[in-house]
Amino acid sequence: MNVVAWHRTSRSGIGLLLFIFLLQQTNAQTGTVLKNRERIDINEGWAFMRYEGEGDSLIYDERPKEFDRNDNKVADTRATESGIVASSARALKKWILPAANNFISDPSRHHQRPAGDPGKDFPFVQSGFDDRNWEKVNLPHDWAIKGPFYTEANAIVGGGMGRLPVQGVAWYRKKIQIPASDKGRKIFLDIDGAMSYAMVWLNGHLVGGWPYGYNSFRLDLTPYLQYGAANQLAIRLDNPANSSRWYPGAGLYRNIWLVKTNPVHVAQWGTFVKTRHVTRAAATVDLSILIENETNATKETELTTEVFLLDSLLRKGKKMTTLEKLLVSMDANRKSTVSSTITIDAPRLWGPPPSQRPNLYLAITTLREKGKIIDRYETTFGIRDVIFDAEKGLFVNGEPIRIQGVNQHHDLGALGAAFNTRAAERQLQLLQELGCNAIRLAHNPPAPELLDLTDRMGFLVIDEVHDCWEKGKTPLDFHLIFPDWYEADTRSFVRRDKNHPSIIAWSFGNEVGEQYTDQAGAEWAARLHAIVIDEDPTRPTTASMNFAKPDMPFPVNMDIISLNYQGEGIRDAPAYAHLKGIKTPPLYPAFHQKFPGKLILSSETASALSSRGSYLFPVIDGNSAPVSEGIGGNGMLQQVSAYELYTAAFGASPDKVFSSQDKHPYVAGEFVWSGWDYLGEPTPYYSARSSYSGIIDLAGFKKDRFYLYQSRWKPDRPMVHILPHWNWPDRKGQITPVHVFTSGDEAELFLNGRSFGKKRKQEYEYRLRWDDIVYEPGELKVIAYKNGKKWAEETIRTTGAPATLALGADRNKILANKDDLAFITVTVKDARGLAVPDAINNISCTVEGPGDIIATDNGDRQTWYPLLPKNGGYMPDHYW
Repeated sequence: MNVVAWHRTSRSGIGLLLFIFLLQQTNAQTGTVLKNRERIDINEGWAFMRYEGEGDSLIYDERPKEFDRNDNKVADTRATESGIVASSARALKKWILPAANNFISDPSRHHQRPAGDPGKDFPFVQSGFDDRNWEKVNLPHDWAIKGPFYTEANAIVGGGMGRLPVQGVAWYRKKIQIPASDKGRKIFLDIDGAMSYAMVWLNGHLVGGWPYGYNSFRLDLTPYLQYGAANQLAIRLDNPANSSRWYPGAGLYRNIWLVKTNPVHVAQWGTFVKTRHVTRAAATVDLSILIENETNATKETELTTEVFLLDSLLRKGKKMTTLEKLLVSMDANRKSTVSSTITIDAPRLWGPPPSQRPNLYLAITTLREKGKIIDRYETTFGIRDVIFDAEKGLFVNGEPIRIQGVNQHHDLGALGAAFNTRAAERQLQLLQELGCNAIRLAHNPPAPELLDLTDRMGFLVIDEVHDCWEKGKTPLDFHLIFPDWYEADTRSFVRRDKNHPSIIAWSFGNEVGEQYTDQAGAEWAARLHAIVIDEDPTRPTTASMNFAKPDMPFPVNMDIISLNYQGEGIRDAPAYAHLKGIKTPPLYPAFHQKFPGKLILSSETASALSSRGSYLFPVIDGNSAPVSEGIGGNGMLQQVSAYELYTAAFGASPDKVFSSQDKHPYVAGEFVWSGWDYLGEPTPYYSARSSYSGIIDLAGFKKDRFYLYQSRWKPDRPMVHILPHWNWPDRKGQITPVHVFTSGDEAELFLNGRSFGKKRKQEYEYRLRWDDIVYEPGELKVIAYKNGKKWAEETIRTTGAPATLALGADRNKILANKDDLAFITVTVKDARGLAVPDAINNISCTVEGPGDIIATDNGDRQTWYPLLPKNGGYMPDHYW
């Protein structure tokens, strides 16, 4: 297969990544069919339309009209937005709110659906409407990712949300065939994620919806169905500008399913597997099952559950045990929870690699009525023991595990927010290569398939649900719906994800404005903590704090103390003294003294910034400084120096973070901001499109910082890394500092065969620096040592001009199923076969055969390139 796209390399030689998938060549079965329960993928064949202007009158609710649209704000700015406006008669939220009832514990607070059928006469919800001129799309679908980028100064969508057209009202339509033989069954629509304010009509009837764009939700289609006929689904989404601090995506960006059951069935997310008394010899497994009887008669049912071991490919293996048979009598139109307990001898435990293996089990629950199977439900789970020790940190299955984590936003770079399992898997694989063992899901529930991956790959996860509560961070973010939806959003988030063994803790807030509101904010924290614990009493809760101090009431309600930047100090170093904003000395000791029984971790550290392959001079003498013009930053080029010493205003270099954590060994570890670059929030240059904070850039190429973290997180892996590159024709005779990252303890540097001496890491020192090297072209070599013995070496050379292109694929085989991806790296090389690190070339690519180029990316953050011809053949309206 030949490959083609348009692109330009960035400053690294490894300049271009192609995302390619094979078209389906066989008739793949859609959906997994179990007897009496079907879960059918309905992702294909949707009609899509987005309004160019304001949209239509079918609104969820009124929103503020006047507000500050500037999104160029420092990320730790206090959240103060509270602009909720009065609802109006035209708002449809009264018909949407009943979808939350299954997740509101107090029946007296359940929402009653009003009379009437709003929107029934609107053309788009009608079966007879002609949508043949609409765009044909398959899901998951992110309408904004194809662009174009907004490049103007006062764009309707600025850098904070990625400068892509996420805003607006859009509709999706699809006909679904429901055979007459389904009459008498329950038919549900399961939406894994819709951005945002989803409202669903079926055959002209408003079924319901869910406004929060990150939660999964279910709607009952049964009352509105026509059996033996085509049924018209119509889904309206409304994604406002100024509604997020990062790129949220837009559209039906996760999977959608049609679920068919009998009226008596296991409820949505209706099983909970809890493990206790876990040892290598035995483990106690408690299983609770919520069953729904949606008939008008009492039902007598029989329930059995078998437990199987899963292999590494998640195939069902050896049957381990069968739980005792349970007889359940259920009143009409009621729910009933039944529980059972077993002991599994010699369990295969779930734990993080490399010292442990993420073993998984499968529980298959079968429901029978009068001997006939009426439902079968599968639950994947793991058996592990997790202890949070305030002095010694985290223990998994008795082994101390230091948290070496990163924060991850939900987008997949040039693929946008549309979820793709292979793209997410690749992100995690590169993070494991880094030495990362933990993920904090910032700042929202992920696609469910991502947690399947973290289960299978053995990551530890903090699952998070809210970035704001009543105090918003942008004028139109989800603080507008928080008062109505906080309980349903929080309960459904926990209920969906609670069987994932990778999840070790729940986070119900991130840097919320209520940190500043004393007891009122603490009361909100207590309320959310209670909801989470009611859903899952087996895991601790937390909310990440960048302002709350030990003597404030806010931290009292956290089981874990999660600090964002406060542990190593915020704006406390001399280089940061001139900055405005939160100023905090290192607070690990103060929190440890105030809460001696609570584990402390850093839920966000560093926020170091860099552009892969761009090195700016001079280089600071210290180990951490905020980016500014001429100090690590170049605003005209929108580049931040890759010497990995420069940070956001509130941040700290990795070196400073490492030192602070090493001085306070009771800290359980860190989650770096961030693992990968992500769309939006392009601090410090909001005219750009994506962040600078990743250890890995948006295309999946490793920054120099990757090797600094790897040298710490994989101390037994022989490695050494030199920076910068050695192509500096304009710097002959000028000082060009050389830095070395290594898992060794000392290293010797050579330039053109001349030794510049050995340097040894001192206490609280994490890189080796030769800051007085005078540039001359040729060969730069470093030999690292550990315990006096040679450990690793690396050589970089001055290259010639670009001469050839080399292509390499991430895998030799991919599935021909329309979903799998091959990631093709294009490297610019000189005549000797060396990658040219400063190459900036236009590249044209095509693909022949049964595959498509889905996207290309070079990791650069600019949305426009002044060096390229405005009307040439290599500059499309937007590109990656």
